[in-house]
Amino acid sequence: MIPYGRQSIAQEDIDAVVAVLKSDFLTQGPCTPAFEQAIAKYCHVRHVFAVNSATSALHIACLALGVGPGDCVWTTPITFVASANCALYCGATVDFVDIDPQSYNMSVEKLREKLVFSRANGSLPKVVIPVHLSGNPCDMASIHELAKEFEFKVIEDASHAIGGKYQNEPIGNCRFSDITVFSFHPVKIITTAEGGAACTNDAELANKMALLRSHGITRDEAQMTGPSDGPWYYQQIALGFNYRMTELQSALGLSQMTRLDRFVTKRHEIADRFDLMLANLPLQTPKRNESGYSGMHLYIIRLQLHLMSKTHAQVFDALRQVGIGVNLHYIPVVSQPYFQKMGFNIKDFPESKKYYAEAISLPMYPDLTNAQQDEVCALLHEVLK
Repeated sequence: MIPYGRQSIAQEDIDAVVAVLKSDFLTQGPCTPAFEQAIAKYCHVRHVFAVNSATSALHIACLALGVGPGDCVWTTPITFVASANCALYCGATVDFVDIDPQSYNMSVEKLREKLVFSRANGSLPKVVIPVHLSGNPCDMASIHELAKEFEFKVIEDASHAIGGKYQNEPIGNCRFSDITVFSFHPVKIITTAEGGAACTNDAELANKMALLRSHGITRDEAQMTGPSDGPWYYQQIALGFNYRMTELQSALGLSQMTRLDRFVTKRHEIADRFDLMLANLPLQTPKRNESGYSGMHLYIIRLQLHLMSKTHAQVFDALRQVGIGVNLHYIPVVSQPYFQKMGFNIKDFPESKKYYAEAISLPMYPDLTNAQQDEVCALLHEVLK
């Protein structure tokens, strides 16, 4: 089986993890700050907090921005459920903005329409979470302008996008957002096995996320309510969580960062080759954002079903049966039973509905060989003939 994605682990990654196993610190040691500093330097951002998952990063980002009961957070239906669940964890409600039919990211036009309508009835969002699907950057400059006009905060869900660029600047620099979140799941651009990070340029948000990540505890006397009892002393000054990343994970991530640019370059080479080899088939290949450089986490095709006799499910099943581990990113969040109980209906998001009926993710990872890619394309030609 050729999977749709997988980690790329080199000997230097293994050596870095083994070195931690032989060290004094398996958690709360020097590797996590070093990993955070490497991300901060790469992304040109002031503060980075490595955590145990991107879901945790989204959660503390929402809390740091004051999301709570009575608030509403908007995101896109075409994302993993965590982009919406993070608001629900805070006691807020969630709503969705349909996608752009070309980029598959949140539609700026639909966002503006919904904001105008919501302002008229007093239901504007506290936070909007655009998602850089497959690493292709959203129109962040336009979203930023809307954020200023309609007074909401922005969390970039860049789980797919580390190593990408927007307007020739690294995704994660938070130029057009309050907080940016990355994922380091094994199929992502770099991995820490499980893990994520939250980035910000705002010192106040940084202080809040630092507390939220680690039980709400501080050893900084300047933050304490009174004098310290001694060098052993700490205070819990907020209700936080145990969302820390271990030294093992951070060592792996720090090692992977040295190959980040190579990973993304290789992903683009694979995508360019797919574009050429699939050009004559009844499908739509991914459109690149002209103002950005994708992290290229996923290579998503859309079947032109009106030009073929097979159904979407038949094509998907046929590829799986011959050993091509295709996937579908994503089932619209509004279609999930949990969200249907809230009253959401996929019919209210026609572009997301159409996307779901046509999309298939092909294998995309740096270690995918030309021979494997040839096999994927040959079998796809065979299935679609």
